[in-house]
Amino acid sequence: MNRTKIIQFCLSGWNMLDPIYFRFTRLHHIKKNCGNKTIMRVRLTRYKGRDITLCDGTIIGKNDVLVKVHLHNVKLLNEIMQYKSDLRKGKVIYSRVKDSLPGVFDYIQSSSFKDEIKGLIGITTLYKGCKRLGFESYPIKNPVYKKFKKTALMPIYFLSSSKQWKPESLEPMYLFMSKATLLQRYGSH
Repeated sequence: MNRTKIIQFCLSGWNMLDPIYFRFTRLHHIKKNCGNKTIMRVRLTRYKGRDITLCDGTIIGKNDVLVKVHLHNVKLLNEIMQYKSDLRKGKVIYSRVKDSLPGVFDYIQSSSFKDEIKGLIGITTLYKGCKRLGFESYPIKNPVYKKFKKTALMPIYFLSSSKQWKPESLEPMYLFMSKATLLQRYGSH
């Protein structure tokens, strides 16, 4: 069985399991103005890590309310399968995340916690272009949690990359964006 067939088989299984995952994780779809779902899903969370001071001075501390962003990975992987180049795949992912962020702003504005929400948080290995989107990356300090996230993100890396897997290339990071940065960049869409 060649790599493409293995990937298609894995994505078919993932497509079937994703609605169950979605239901049990309390995620919400982010939609564009036209009502179409984006590749981003979110939920509110209370931050449990060490204090972080973002570039704009926002301090994220223990128990602060954040919007946890999740990429709809199976939807995204189905979309980028047609591309051979990792550079092209990266550009598509960047574009889809950028298109989703105004919807995240709308989600916050309609939340009953909108005044408490301090910003966004995510965990990913895809952080190279995150600064241009307004995110800041920070290393995961807890070695057990870092190993857990690295293991959890391995299938996504395997399915999305045309490169052979190298453990050192799979370095998960926290991504943060303050609510003020989100408003400044994506609030007037």
